[in-house]
Amino acid sequence: MSQRESCGFGSNDLSLPDELRGPLKAHLRNLRESYLKRGWAGRVGFGNKPAVIVIDLAAYWLDPKKQIGSNLDSVVNATAQVLQAARKSQVPVFFTSFAHDPHHPPSPHDKKLKLELPADANAFFQLDPRLERRPTEKLVLKRYASAFKGTNLHEMLTALGIDTLIVTGVSTSPCVYATCRDATDSFHVIVPREAVGERCELMHEVFLLDIDIDLADVTPLAEVVGYLERTATIR
Repeated sequence: MSQRESCGFGSNDLSLPDELRGPLKAHLRNLRESYLKRGWAGRVGFGNKPAVIVIDLAAYWLDPKKQIGSNLDSVVNATAQVLQAARKSQVPVFFTSFAHDPHHPPSPHDKKLKLELPADANAFFQLDPRLERRPTEKLVLKRYASAFKGTNLHEMLTALGIDTLIVTGVSTSPCVYATCRDATDSFHVIVPREAVGERCELMHEVFLLDIDIDLADVTPLAEVVGYLERTATIR
């Protein structure tokens, strides 16, 4: 079984060995059942006024030839379905990308990953054209994993009266997780399962389970799209 056949996205060198994939996923399912018995993994459900955020679907993450890029076409395509439904129902849409600035003061955390960027790296952080971002859809540039840290995203959402945040994009273990963590105390947080991903199969599976147990409802894409389509009738 190839990596692409196994989960549909990511990097071949960071995929699970075939002999571990089945047992690991079975173990994660058992873990979820054990947490459920302890009262975890309850459902927050959908609220009445949603917004969609698309995290970091830009060339640096989506081009397998780039340093931290990988094949994430299935995630882009699923996110495009969410966007189509959101736009049809006039649901607010936000995007994020990295606020690249070569003159930004370094931090100790910068030593965790040495970014290999050209002098002019702006093209690396342009959103994928398949998302068809519209001029009315806000682009939030961020320096950190969370879309909330160091930005005014929370203020914008509350100004719009948003009670439900649908989180899509990459990467599951750092940026999707951190955004859900910062959103969970203020919003119903919903993660369409097929619309998030990352380069490492193991990290994706583990963090997606953690998100579902503690932070958000990890929900099938079709259910999220249906909710957004119904939102047009209740706004």
